[in-house]
Amino acid sequence: MLDALVKEAPITVVEGNVVEPGKFLVLFGGGVGEVDAAYRVGLEIAAEDLLDRVMLPLVDPRVWSGLGGVVHVGDPDTIGVIEGSSVAAVIEACDRCLKMADVALCGLRVTPGLGGKAWFVVSGLQHDVDAAIEVGATLLSSRERLVRTERIGRPHPEFVGWILRPAPFALPRIPGGA
Repeated sequence: MLDALVKEAPITVVEGNVVEPGKFLVLFGGGVGEVDAAYRVGLEIAAEDLLDRVMLPLVDPRVWSGLGGVVHVGDPDTIGVIEGSSVAAVIEACDRCLKMADVALCGLRVTPGLGGKAWFVVSGLQHDVDAAIEVGATLLSSRERLVRTERIGRPHPEFVGWILRPAPFALPRIPGGA
């Protein structure tokens, strides 16, 4: 499928990889027309094997940063953690939260070893974080993809970095090492 998508339109592939157990995740972006054309080809090829999908025209740019592993920690008053059972649904919830609540995106993570669960962390003042959690939980619940939410007031300065760190043993290769 991935080959057909990039042949259909000039898109940027962000990720194309296995998400255990037995799923394949494809994330791509680009211009609305190009993404729409590639998306339609992907839907046609995946057909009944498709588990979830989302197309987000004009996605908030912070979502791209989050998918790229960027972590914004700062010194948050309150953080909200929103977890879902589908990468597509979580990305959509993250985008919606960032557009509808006055919060910062601390980070966004996909857990390939856990069947494609994903979560994101937002920060801001308590009432803004509560609004973001409500928006995200409502969207994920409507798609039957909500796993859990959590609000943490005045987190330890290192806490956000701990929960958004790369997966264990995902260390950079040491030059000359094994």
